Amino acid sequence: MTATTRDLVLARIRAALGEPGGVDHAREDEESVPRAYLTAHVPPDDPAALADLLHRNLADYRALVHRCREDELPDRIAGLLAARGSRTLAVPDGLPPGWLATAADTVDLVPDDGTLTAARLDAVDSVVTGCALAVAETGTIVLDAGPGQGRRLLSLVPDHHLCVVRAPEQIVASVPLALPRLDPRRPQTWISGPSATSDIELDRVEGVHGPRTLEVLLVTRAR
Repeated sequence: MTATTRDLVLARIRAALGEPGGVDHAREDEESVPRAYLTAHVPPDDPAALADLLHRNLADYRALVHRCREDELPDRIAGLLAARGSRTLAVPDGLPPGWLATAADTVDLVPDDGTLTAARLDAVDSVVTGCALAVAETGTIVLDAGPGQGRRLLSLVPDHHLCVVRAPEQIVASVPLALPRLDPRRPQTWISGPSATSDIELDRVEGVHGPRTLEVLLVTRAR
């Protein structure tokens, strides 16, 4: 007889308590669950199509998306900061220094040494980070506090977030394909567009829980 959900829950509780009767039943039922569902709804091995889909979905969430080659990145970052009028830029630890080779002449860099507070970051105009990966089907960028990404505070407090996504190696088709590439022990931030919320009348307000403006640079290798 097939175990019910109640049986599975009780079996796990018995196993956790070290009581007999739960371990084998729970494991046997879990192993019999069919897992033939799709892991992606688009071809996961077409880099150009994934980059285009990510671009469209990010834009649909009102993120501003720019494409450039790797050798163009320093000038593009400097240009976007200048267009916004940014004068100060938060810089996470481990960010490739070449990314800011041009911007360093036009903005004041504020490196994060672990002591930057929310109050200090609130006075910073922009922040630039890398990412862990990006999900094309959902238009989502994932940060996990790795090198060049910084603490979660950095990407939530400044009003303007510039995020660099390297194509194709950092773009995956779907969430099921993204999860195995992420370490669940790391602090993850999943971003789908700029921070936004709506009141009971569905009036959209941006910038309540994070950056009001998200700009994404999809970067390809220089030819």
